[in-house]
Amino acid sequence: MAQSGREIKRRIASIESTQQITKAMEMIAAAKLRRTQEAVLATRPYFERLGTSLSHALAAAERSGEDIPEIVKTRTGQRHCLVVLTADRGLAGGYNSAVIRHAEEFLKEYPDTQMVIVGRKARDHFRRRNQTFLAEYVNLGDDPNPRQAQDIGQVIYDFYVHDLFDRVTILYTKFINTVTHRVEFRQVLPIAERDPELAPQGRTSPQALYLYEPSVNEVLEVVVPLFIDAAIFQSLVEAKASELGARMTAMRNASDNAGELIKELNLSFNRARQAVITKEIAEIVGGADALES
Repeated sequence: MAQSGREIKRRIASIESTQQITKAMEMIAAAKLRRTQEAVLATRPYFERLGTSLSHALAAAERSGEDIPEIVKTRTGQRHCLVVLTADRGLAGGYNSAVIRHAEEFLKEYPDTQMVIVGRKARDHFRRRNQTFLAEYVNLGDDPNPRQAQDIGQVIYDFYVHDLFDRVTILYTKFINTVTHRVEFRQVLPIAERDPELAPQGRTSPQALYLYEPSVNEVLEVVVPLFIDAAIFQSLVEAKASELGARMTAMRNASDNAGELIKELNLSFNRARQAVITKEIAEIVGGADALES
């Protein structure tokens, strides 16, 4: 019993140490999630309003009859660019695997897709499969900022205007709540095909008349790159909030499982100790009976 009991005690101590780590990681993820959740709530109205403004500008450009910028023209090709957003670290449940699984399905449907990778997990996964990337971004931290989105957006914009691909889609995880996240595809380019999504809601009321200076085309040349950057930044924030929520939930589940395992080990330890005590009592009683006889 001594050896067996010692091993059980050692396992209990080891699991308790792991439980302390998982509880600490849960608290850290929860604190970061609160900040990122505020950013999610702040960026959604901005992105929607920017999309509405872009829709108005596109409609004005069509009415003017002028030659619109190349960036907003419809393309008929099917050359895709997929921007994949994952985490740099694991311990987040099925967060990374869900995004990678959707990316794999996209690549099966469009084998010639060019990729822009954000996050170490996706980069390592596709690198092991000898998949090439247009660009990769890792170690962006837990607080996405507009400058990071601008760097990614500039790469996408440059390759798009140089006709390297016809469509740009962001694969990210939309934050619903702490325990619910949904993997989604967000088409960014071509802009003209996003009209149903960008169109203002509730057209029954009179629409405002906008005047664009110096011209609507020059406004579009400024707003479109801004919209691309905003789409990437908003997706980064959504993905980070989803990652932190998934990590917090995973660490809570790990702590709960550790607690249940500790209870089971304590029961096993008590049973083993009780069995040894019972055996010793039986030996003492047997020895006493032998002496009496």
